[in-house]
Amino acid sequence: RVSRSSALASKATGFPIAKIAAKLAIGYTLDELDNDITGVTPASFEPTIDYVVTKIPRFAFEKYRGAEAYLTTAMKSVGEAMAIGRNFKESLQKALCSLETGLSGLNEMEFEDEDKLRQALAVPSPDRLRVVAEAFRAGLSVGEVQGVTAIDPWFLRQISEIVATEQAIREQGLPEDASSMTELKGMGFSDKRLGELAGQTEGWVRGLRHALGVRPVYKRIDTCAAEFAAKTPYLYSTYEHPMFGQAEADCEALPSDREKVVILGGGPNRIGQGIEFDYCCCHAAFAMEDLGVESIMVNCNPETVSTDYDTSDRLYFEPLTDEHVLEIIHKEQSAGTLKGVIVQFGGQTPLKLAGPLHREHIPILGTSPDSIDLAEDREQFAALLDQLGIQQAPSRTARSVDEAEVKANEIGYPVMLRPSFVLGGRAMEIARDDEDLRKFAAEALKVSGDASLFIDRYLADAIEVDVDAICDGENVHVAGIMEHIEEAGVHSGDSACALPPFTLSPVLQGRLAEQTIALARALKVRGLINIQFAVKGNEIYVLEANPRASRTVPFVSKAVGAPIAAIAAKVMAGAKLTDFDLTHAHPRRVAVKEAVFPFARFPGVDPQLGPEMRSTGEVMGWDDDFGTAFLKSQLGGGVILPAEGAVFISVKDSDKKGVVEAARSLVDMGYSLVATSGTATYLAEQGLPVRRVNKVNEGQPHIVDAMINGEIQLVFNTTEGATSLADSASIRRTAVTRKIPYFTTLAASIASVQAIASMKSQEISVRALQSA
Repeated sequence: RVSRSSALASKATGFPIAKIAAKLAIGYTLDELDNDITGVTPASFEPTIDYVVTKIPRFAFEKYRGAEAYLTTAMKSVGEAMAIGRNFKESLQKALCSLETGLSGLNEMEFEDEDKLRQALAVPSPDRLRVVAEAFRAGLSVGEVQGVTAIDPWFLRQISEIVATEQAIREQGLPEDASSMTELKGMGFSDKRLGELAGQTEGWVRGLRHALGVRPVYKRIDTCAAEFAAKTPYLYSTYEHPMFGQAEADCEALPSDREKVVILGGGPNRIGQGIEFDYCCCHAAFAMEDLGVESIMVNCNPETVSTDYDTSDRLYFEPLTDEHVLEIIHKEQSAGTLKGVIVQFGGQTPLKLAGPLHREHIPILGTSPDSIDLAEDREQFAALLDQLGIQQAPSRTARSVDEAEVKANEIGYPVMLRPSFVLGGRAMEIARDDEDLRKFAAEALKVSGDASLFIDRYLADAIEVDVDAICDGENVHVAGIMEHIEEAGVHSGDSACALPPFTLSPVLQGRLAEQTIALARALKVRGLINIQFAVKGNEIYVLEANPRASRTVPFVSKAVGAPIAAIAAKVMAGAKLTDFDLTHAHPRRVAVKEAVFPFARFPGVDPQLGPEMRSTGEVMGWDDDFGTAFLKSQLGGGVILPAEGAVFISVKDSDKKGVVEAARSLVDMGYSLVATSGTATYLAEQGLPVRRVNKVNEGQPHIVDAMINGEIQLVFNTTEGATSLADSASIRRTAVTRKIPYFTTLAASIASVQAIASMKSQEISVRALQSA
């Protein structure tokens, strides 16, 4: 079979392993198949490479409180970055820059003393390469480091040489001749890293480098080490000295004289920014092809379709940093006409580059950087909502922990803490008292950098709604209104959602559409916008607006049967919404999106959902009714709902009334009920047969024992408050390890009962996707 490394090898060599394997499986032989890259050699021509490829995994241990940042035989990474260079040092340092974890190379780490450093060196951690570099800075030899880590001495010597060069820069400063600067850049040092080492800014280093005439050249992935000419522009940057008496080093980029658009990808997959954004980037490339405009993709993720050599007209496999993107644009602007850069489709990564691109007077397609900043800056956005007369929960902004505490008390607990300029709900938390707030605010301020911390009232038991829309600056098309199954307070990326909404009235949906249109116009959106609302009773509150592609775009596109991302890309390139027939772009059935979680990989982590996103994927269920669509989404995510057995119910006081009808339906369908004392008493008072079981802290035999013994087939467990959350953590962890379906919100529990009812009343049927 193909493996995870097959995609990596395909991107590293330019040889499409899966494509060739598929053709071999139906009877072709290697000599009968052409090599797409050269166009003149057969597939039996083994790839030969004259460069070095380095892949580094991307981890997200910070998302899983309680998880140990320790690497084992079980995979724990959530994504990866790949870099290409002419030598190992160059590709390694480019790969570190590609991770988008704030690294500019082998950045320093702090240790109390050498003993702590040696202890860290012995642990296989996500930062081990940097620990190795720190060991060399502390004076350890290659032999000593090899004895502790068992890493091959060749790799250690390479890292040691990088560290030695860093020390020389600290002592002597940066060179002032082109040859020496080219040598440094050829080792993979980024402008930012050189600036850190020399005590200068990244901009100063770039100015010096340009003044010396030192710029990257681009080489092609050609599968044959330049033996034959490459037909496919699949490029990477490097720094070289001119050869054979040439005035400058040989560059194989050869920009065309066509009208062109640069599309910035999303970089390595991570929680909150994954293949949903790659889907949008690919559709943007296809849209440019329809318009006759050359598409130029920039990305560094080998797992994606956007880094296939035939998705775009030209592909640069490069880190998504100011330095690398600006150099690519400089090269492409040397011929043809750059229509603009698309930063809306790759998530937060390209959005952060909008500012630097704008300062260099590079045209940005779609919504302006000023509008993007207005929507991202929570304080400015709150002022805009006031102007429009659109409701937002009572809110304040703070720039310190002390100020946050004062503002939170003005609003009244519980409050939601929302850092600015983050994706995936990073460091977003619900604070229920001053102690919670001081703990969470410090981390939230740290991740948002210099930006403010937004504090708003937590809307308990509100329904969260996502709306995706396209705007051409005047007209707005509301592509989809999605009702979340989990209530507000659970991150939108972790919540299941349904399209069309399954409880919202047509009047409420109309009001949501009106507010979406008003906001899109006020923000002068050109392209996609995603707005998140909370609905409580008949009141609508705006949570946030993102003038970019959201992770729900692929789901909406499939649910309504329209290429939303491609239409948005064409609108950004100058088209009007009136140019498209969107009369049929509406939900044809009920579609349910469900999140997929990796909790089984992190045994010490509580699988409770909250405002920080922790899912790593998603699935979609589609059918004529909500119950069956939800059932399919569970099956797609690997959750098998039981056809019989015992259901354990333990819910917080505010959910007890709401769970009664679901519990009654389960009894009517032949299930037995098991509950802890408080819930058991309440259900019994409602006339339901229920067996009481001990909580874990009430002594054995308790609920976890019953789960381990196979006595429980389904778990409904909702909690409130730190004590209750901690007391029930072992229930949720046992459900994960024993593969017992569990639901941690009332809404999802009720939805699962509807799914079970559908499962028992009818057989799931197969139908063509194309049928109405």
